[in-house]
Amino acid sequence: MPELVIARVGFGHPDALQLIEAVQEEYVVRYGGRDDTPLDPLMFEAPAGSFFVGYLDGEPVASGAWRRRDDVEAFGTTVTAEIKRMFVVAHARGAGHARTVLAHLESTARESGAEAMVLETGSEQPEAIALYLSSGYRRIPSFGHYRWSPKNRCFAKPLS
Repeated sequence: MPELVIARVGFGHPDALQLIEAVQEEYVVRYGGRDDTPLDPLMFEAPAGSFFVGYLDGEPVASGAWRRRDDVEAFGTTVTAEIKRMFVVAHARGAGHARTVLAHLESTARESGAEAMVLETGSEQPEAIALYLSSGYRRIPSFGHYRWSPKNRCFAKPLS
C-alpha cells in the first residue's frame, strides 16, 4: 500500500476545498446538515494554525487542521490547539490514515508551542470517537459552536 504523504496547504487550496466539501457532505448524512461553525481561513495560517492534506499517489484522500485556542482549558492550560476538519475519504478508510494525520497534527501543534489538543465532534461519529479515545484523548466539558447540542462530544489530550 502506498504511504500517505502529508502536505501543509492553505485553507483555500483546491485539494483542501475538495476535502472540506466532502466532510460537509458526510455531516449532512450523519447530522442532517452542514457544519456551520464560523471559520476564518486566517485561523489556519502560521503561527495561528495549519491545514494539511494527505495524498496517496498524488490523490487527496485525507485532511486535518488545527487552530490555536486560548479560550478552552484542558489539563490546566489554555495554550491549546483545536483539531478541525479531520477527514478521510471513504475508499481510503481502514488503512490507518486518520491515525497518521492525527499524529501529524499533534506533532505540528506541539512544535508551535501548544500544550494540549482539544476537539469537538459528535455522537454520530463513533469511528472518530474511537480513534480519539484509543489515541489517549479524554472527554472534557463541551465547548465550541455546538456546545449546546446533546450530540456534542469534546475531547482533549496533553501534548507534553
